[in-house]
Amino acid sequence: MNISFEGKVALVTGAGSGIGEAIALDLAGAGAQVVVADLKEEVAQGVVERIAARGGKAVAAGGDVSDPDVVARLVETAVALGGLHLLVNNAGIGGPSAPTGEYPLEGWQQVIGVNLNAVFYGLRFGIPAMLASGGGAIVNMASILGSVGFAGSPAYVAAKHAVVGLTKNAAQEYATQGIRVNAVGPAFIDTPLLSHFDEATRNWLIAKHPAGRLGRAEEVSALTLFLLSDRASFITGSYHLVDGGYTAL
Repeated sequence: MNISFEGKVALVTGAGSGIGEAIALDLAGAGAQVVVADLKEEVAQGVVERIAARGGKAVAAGGDVSDPDVVARLVETAVALGGLHLLVNNAGIGGPSAPTGEYPLEGWQQVIGVNLNAVFYGLRFGIPAMLASGGGAIVNMASILGSVGFAGSPAYVAAKHAVVGLTKNAAQEYATQGIRVNAVGPAFIDTPLLSHFDEATRNWLIAKHPAGRLGRAEEVSALTLFLLSDRASFITGSYHLVDGGYTAL
């Protein structure tokens, strides 16, 4: 399927590695100018250099997306390139692992700040810019844990469930104004976010996927680009899983 984003400007948060990096590379490869945003600007710059080496166009931006002023600045960076047409609220962290009754308060605040508040900030500042640009499409990166639980991860599960609800709400509000909003729910994807797991834990995670493996970042990117494209023009307010059968068990 040939998808083109020529003439479009995209903002991708958490784009310094993993799923976000794959999405930024693919968007640039399809013709979009991409604002590659990450906590550390030097990490984002590395992705920009990879995009440039492939003949694409991108700029790097750094900052903590749990700060609304940072997200507002990221949107302004995109607008300065010619508007905001595509937005992927992808930044996320895993957080501590502990039962709900023992979960550290600081960990709760950090996970909610990055995994939920930052998505709201992206919508809050991105939607007006997108309306001014004539419309566009948004993908919020949720998770399979936006529909099921995972013991020891109350903050992450709560945030991702909320991202799905926020997606549906925004989609209803802007469906007649040229903006589509969808959520993608990856299962466990083989990215740096999982790099700290030992072999036994990785094998345990793999066994939870009927496909018999972890997912790949490019598989999540492929669905994301479709949802951002005009090929998905009648799809909004939806939550799409990329889970190797995880939730089918």
